[in-house]
Amino acid sequence: MNTLITQRLDDAAEVIEALREATDDIALISSVIIDRISNGGTIMAAGNGGSAAQAMHFCEELTGRYRETRPALPAICLCSDAAAMSCIANDFGWENVFMRQLEAHASFTIDDEDEENAISNDVLLVLSTSGNSANVNTALECANELGIVTIGLLGKDGGGSADLCDHCIVIDATDSAAIQDGHQVVLHAICEVIEAWVAEEMANETEEVA
Repeated sequence: MNTLITQRLDDAAEVIEALREATDDIALISSVIIDRISNGGTIMAAGNGGSAAQAMHFCEELTGRYRETRPALPAICLCSDAAAMSCIANDFGWENVFMRQLEAHASFTIDDEDEENAISNDVLLVLSTSGNSANVNTALECANELGIVTIGLLGKDGGGSADLCDHCIVIDATDSAAIQDGHQVVLHAICEVIEAWVAEEMANETEEVA
């Protein structure tokens, strides 16, 4: 029993330690999310199984709080509405359960430089240990067509999702549990950066009022 536990800890530690090489990528992804939120965009997250739970976790950190009490941030988990998912799966197929919701929730504004075109400040963040989930990749394809920024937290070699994401972090491991361990650390690191940004914005507003 202890051997199994030790192996689990070792696998997680190895993946997490390797993430030190991805700090610049995590910082970039955090900056993209902050930019989109500050311009009125919404973060949409999706995944299957354990990755769905992590997508839900990330969204509640934004709409609720991570560490500090601060204004709620716009985030929608595309895996949390069982009625919507079962309806879409029944009528359109499982591969479309995220895409249809993405279409429904995507928001657009008129481009000041080109009034005939609308732009989106939304973000689609997907989690997949394989990168080959059909419903995830269908949503990514849709997001790309709509001009929505796509971010992937992936595993193994990134699968088909890697080529469909504007930004991605690939956990180079074969064990799904270890990959998800790494993904969770990345999500919390992003939350750290976002909350630091919100705190700075709130401090600046206080100084302006004073």
